[in-house]
Amino acid sequence: MGPVPTPGPVRIEALEDGAVLRVVLAGGKGNIIDRAMTEALAAVVAAVRADAAVKAIVLEGDGGHFSFGASVPEHRPDQVEGMLKRFHRLLLDLIDASVVVVAAVRGRCLGGGLELVLCCHRVVAHPGAMLGQPEIVLGVVAPFASAFLAERVGRPAAEDLLFTGRTVAADEALRMRLVDEVADDPSAAALAWVRAHLLPKSASTLRFAVRSARLGLVARLRPDIDALERLYLKDLMATEDAREGLDAFLAKRPPVWRGQ
Repeated sequence: MGPVPTPGPVRIEALEDGAVLRVVLAGGKGNIIDRAMTEALAAVVAAVRADAAVKAIVLEGDGGHFSFGASVPEHRPDQVEGMLKRFHRLLLDLIDASVVVVAAVRGRCLGGGLELVLCCHRVVAHPGAMLGQPEIVLGVVAPFASAFLAERVGRPAAEDLLFTGRTVAADEALRMRLVDEVADDPSAAALAWVRAHLLPKSASTLRFAVRSARLGLVARLRPDIDALERLYLKDLMATEDAREGLDAFLAKRPPVWRGQ
């Protein structure tokens, strides 16, 4: 099977007779995760869940970066609720997709981009990759990462990233287990791992293995995600500092915090 043409901000290439899909975020500079990209990724996840022949997805960003994160304009009051709910539904569906997902990360992987990577089973990063949850710099928080980042790196490291908003280089990300491997060509390394370890396995049994490893995870996460959405939408977005942070980012000026 050859390349599968797909319109919009996501490209798909079928490899290994359809057993592996390379899914590329192709949303222009920074591969911003906006509504169009979220819906395109959701369609990919739904298709993969329905195709029993697919064993793995390799997820990467087009160009020099994985993703700068979610669309800041879509955080405005008239769009933020729909944006959060669509994105969180995508992430939970990806966790529950029953196929192995490997992320190949180059350049910046920030905010919603890192939240997408957190849902993957394996993460391979370029030595120059930079990863982080910088939402607090904009006066907001990362709801999904607040619930799930500690699953990968432990609570102290998760709180470090969430409270400081700092980005970490690939070597530090490897030490804190945010990534699993550092490679000069993360896409090739991700595919090599899939070919060596997953292709020889039964597609049916592999799906049972993924379901078994994550059994109950979505059910455990969903109440926290719902509560975090309410906290974000009802309380955080009512503060002056949250609005100021977003406005300042869009206006390309330093924020002026009022502590309220």
